[in-house]
Amino acid sequence: MVPALRYLGSVCGLARGGFPGGFSAACAPAPGKPWLLCQGGRRASTSSFDVVIIGGGIVGLASARALILRHPALSIGVLEKEKDLAIHQTGHNSGVIHSGIYYKPESLKAKLCVQGAALIYEYCNQKGISYKQCGKLIVAVEQEEIPRLKALYERGLQNGVQDLRLIQQEDIKKKEPYCRGLMAIDCPHTGIVDYQQVALSFAQDFQEAGGSVLTNFEVEDIKMAKESPSRSKDGMKYPVVIRNTKGEEVRCQYVVTCAGLHSDRISELSGCNPNPRIVPFRGDYLLLKPEKRYLVKGNIYPVPDSRFPFLGVHFTPRMDGSIWLGPNAVLAFKREGYRPFDFSASDIMDIIIKSGLIKLVFQNFSYGVNEMYKACFLSATVKHLQKFIPEITISDILRGPAGVRAQALDRDGNLVEDFVFDGGVGDIGNRILHVRNAPSPAATSSLAISGMIADEVQQRFKL
Repeated sequence: MVPALRYLGSVCGLARGGFPGGFSAACAPAPGKPWLLCQGGRRASTSSFDVVIIGGGIVGLASARALILRHPALSIGVLEKEKDLAIHQTGHNSGVIHSGIYYKPESLKAKLCVQGAALIYEYCNQKGISYKQCGKLIVAVEQEEIPRLKALYERGLQNGVQDLRLIQQEDIKKKEPYCRGLMAIDCPHTGIVDYQQVALSFAQDFQEAGGSVLTNFEVEDIKMAKESPSRSKDGMKYPVVIRNTKGEEVRCQYVVTCAGLHSDRISELSGCNPNPRIVPFRGDYLLLKPEKRYLVKGNIYPVPDSRFPFLGVHFTPRMDGSIWLGPNAVLAFKREGYRPFDFSASDIMDIIIKSGLIKLVFQNFSYGVNEMYKACFLSATVKHLQKFIPEITISDILRGPAGVRAQALDRDGNLVEDFVFDGGVGDIGNRILHVRNAPSPAATSSLAISGMIADEVQQRFKL
């Protein structure tokens, strides 16, 4: 068993069996075109799999790809609740290929981000996926930020981030002519990519290797079968039953869950430990108007506040040429609530009753109020942006898209900062591996994470 993995014990139960109906499936693209799901799709080729991955985001798809490439004789399926793949956290992030500078040395985040960035660049080169290695400046604009900046530089060196430099004002101007700052860290290997395109490429690799993708399959229950299905030739070879909201069922031997914003609920469905709980944080972006895009060449980030996992409002170029400004970090009132007034009573009750959010709010009240204020008043965000690029005015920006981050929170109100993987005990717990907390930089780290998951699945399930 991989020593770095963290396991949370649980007691798991029994359930019932059945057969699936038809599902939407994934189709390969025309040459040079983005890879998308076909509407309508085809019927699943089998109702039983050796391994099922729940979740069709970038981590789930990378893990499915890694498993089938390592075990081509196994039947492996991916279950996704939406009609398309990679549309939530994967499709709503800034698209940055992170270098690994921010994370605690020796943590999984640090190790997997550094490894994952190199693997993402290599994969994009192999597949002809466009990216830009435009670099990043982490800029101190106040004297009091310089000690934190220098500490961050040392952390990056400890993490093995290549070619970092501390630069002064004159070199900041050479890299970013319109950016002001006292000192900065130059991260030349930071890049940008369309992660949804990368994820769909993973899905294509997976299917070409013989894997199955079943969409419109929202998991409602995970149980052990009480008996084999009628007329089954396999008997109890596939004892785990996964049922969706339509009553359709899939059987398998083993399960890997990569459910992102719903990871705690999927764990609880299987009878395993629901903690840590997921609290959704919405991040709103602004857009720089096209005529002002010349102000930004690469990524420009503030010196982060080490008390929080959020990196602060930053300037991010996109593959389509647009410039995103943000995000803020405010509580979302729905797990997939991308608009300010999206609301789910059940999601809110889960957050209030089952998580440590109330304690987090009291511990960080002023920070939360400030983030809410910036979300409501563009002038407050612009004032912050002007610390870095004074030429930006409120007339230069537009409201843009938003993403929702799945942040794990323990019952004491502490943000869970590292990746968390766990299993369970009992018949079903011994057949499941849950990916419980995989926030940013999970997209950057996806190929490294998938390798670690494939190692753990192989050892844990004796494949």
